[in-house]
Amino acid sequence: MSALTQNSHILYRELYPREQRQQLWNGVSCSLLQKSSSSSSSFGCRRNRDSKLMPRRDLSVRGFWPDMTRPSSVEMEPINDADQLDQILAKAQEVSQPIIIDWMADWCRKCIYLKPKLEKLAAEFDTKLKFYCVDVNKVPQSLVKRGGISKMPTIQLWKDGEKKEEVIGGHKAWLVIEEVRQMIQKFV
Repeated sequence: MSALTQNSHILYRELYPREQRQQLWNGVSCSLLQKSSSSSSSFGCRRNRDSKLMPRRDLSVRGFWPDMTRPSSVEMEPINDADQLDQILAKAQEVSQPIIIDWMADWCRKCIYLKPKLEKLAAEFDTKLKFYCVDVNKVPQSLVKRGGISKMPTIQLWKDGEKKEEVIGGHKAWLVIEEVRQMIQKFV
């Protein structure tokens, strides 16, 4: 059964016993009332052999809203030069927190496609680590060599001022995100 309501965040329904029949919702939610009519196919009713209407079941619909206290995505902060990378690594080392660096290019389709997915992943780990991105065409090549980048997109985890692990994202985005998630869980 489906119910159309003002709110599209309805996720599931529950069946209640007869004594809790009239569960009314107020505010912006919906009311789900039992209909009665003479036809045997009426909502919530059925006919027994004696032609009496008997309640089939009572439904209550509950709505869920997303947790608005947590962001759904976090924009990755860009790294523009080696000095900025050194500052970020020093700050992360002080708080003993790993960082993720996404090495990408504006012309790389896979990089562009992967970036919003990484930003959603950054929201999951918002308090545990920070996500950064480097556009390899806009930074000095010495920074690219320092990262050891040969293919793009490359996602690296840095901890204690050094590169610990990396994922090269040349395959499907959902596989790359899962590999990055596993990499993060090893070090967080």
